[in-house]
Amino acid sequence: MYLPFLTTGERDGSMCKRTWDGWMCWDDLEAGITSAQHCPGYFNDFDTSEMVTKICTDSGHWFVHPESNRTWTNYTGCTHKSNDHKRTAINLYYLALIGHGLSLISLFTSLGIFFYFKSLSCQRITLHKNLFFSFVLNSVITIIFFTCVANNQEVTQANPVSCKVSVFIHQYLLGCNYFWMLCEGIYLHTLIVVAVFAEKQHLMWYYFLGWGFPLIPAFIHAISRSYYYNDNCWISSNTSLLYIIHGPICAALLVNLFFLLNIVRVLITKLKVTHQAESSLYMRAVRATLILVPLLGIQYILLPYKPDGRLTSEIFIHTMTILMNYQGLLVATIFCFFNSEVQGVLRRHWNQYRIQFGSTIANTEALRSASFTASSMTEVHRCYSIDSHMETLNGKSFHNLETTILRSDNLYM
Repeated sequence: MYLPFLTTGERDGSMCKRTWDGWMCWDDLEAGITSAQHCPGYFNDFDTSEMVTKICTDSGHWFVHPESNRTWTNYTGCTHKSNDHKRTAINLYYLALIGHGLSLISLFTSLGIFFYFKSLSCQRITLHKNLFFSFVLNSVITIIFFTCVANNQEVTQANPVSCKVSVFIHQYLLGCNYFWMLCEGIYLHTLIVVAVFAEKQHLMWYYFLGWGFPLIPAFIHAISRSYYYNDNCWISSNTSLLYIIHGPICAALLVNLFFLLNIVRVLITKLKVTHQAESSLYMRAVRATLILVPLLGIQYILLPYKPDGRLTSEIFIHTMTILMNYQGLLVATIFCFFNSEVQGVLRRHWNQYRIQFGSTIANTEALRSASFTASSMTEVHRCYSIDSHMETLNGKSFHNLETTILRSDNLYM
C-alpha cells in the first residue's frame, strides 16, 4: 500500500485542521508531522496493537492519495496481520476441538471402568464420577458452542436467545468443574484431618456444593450481562463481569489448595507412624488432587500476564488453549488411569482373563486331541475290517472263484 516517506522541512506555521475520516477523529496537527493512533477495536479483523497513521503535509493539508485524489488515512497496518491471526485462530479452534474430543473419550472410558468394576465402589469414587460427569457435560456444551455459535457468524449476528442460554450453561458447568474439585479436597480433608480415616460421610452437601452452588454466579453473571454488557451471544471477553464467574472459581482453587496442604502436613507429621498403611494410601490420593489443582487453575493466574511479543504471544495462547481444553483428559488420566487401585483391579481381571482364556484353549486342545484319537481308532478299525474282508476273499479256492466266473459267464451264453 501507499505510504510516502516525509521529512520535516521548514514550517511556516500552517496546520492541518482537525477532521473525521469516517472511522477515527484526528486533532489539529502541525505541518510536516505524521500523527499515529492505535487501530480501532470495533472491527473484528483489526489488530488494536497496530497503528493508524495520517500525514499532514508541509503545506498544511492532509495527505491526498494520488490514485483516489482524496485525503487518505493509512489503515493498512491494522489488517496486515489479519491472515496470520485467522490462521492462528483456526489452529486454536481445531486444537480445542481435539482436546475436548480426547477428553470425552478418556472420561467415558474412565466412567465405564468405575461403573463396571463394583470393587471400586466407594464414596471417593462417587465423587470422581460426579467430577467426570461435570467435565463430560462441559466438553459437550463447549463443542456445541464452538461449532454452532462461535464459528457461525449468522447465528452471532442474529443473536438468538438460545446462544446466550448456551453461554449460561457453559459458565455454569465451568463452575461445576472447579467446585467438584473443591468437593474432592473437602472430602479428603474431612476424611483425614477431621474424622481420621472414617470412610462414611453424608454426600448430600457435596452434591449441593458441586451441582447447586455454581448456579448462583451463573445467574448473577447472566442478569448482569443482560443489563450492563449485552453484546451478541455474550461472546466478548472484554468485560470485567466475567469476574463474577472467575472470582468464585479462584476462591475454590485457593480453598482447595489450603485444604490439600493441610492434609499433607497432617499425613507427614502425625499419621505416618500410627497409620502407616492408611497414610501411604491417602497420600497417593492427596498427591493426585494436589497435582491437579495448580494445573486446572494456572490459566487464571497467567491470563493477565499475556506477553507482547509475537512468538511469545503465540506460545502463550497455545499453552493456554491446551490447559483450558484438555482438562478432562488430564483429570481422567490422573484420577483413573494413574490410580493404583484402578490399575490393580484391571491387572487382576486381565490375569483372570488370561488364565480363563488359557484354560479354554487347553480344554479345546484336549477335546481336539480326544476327537482325533477316537477318529484314528475308528479309522484303524475300519481299515482292519476291510483288510480282513479282503483276506477272506483271497482265501477262497481257485475252484470256487472259477466256478463263480463260469456261472457269471453262463448268463451271456
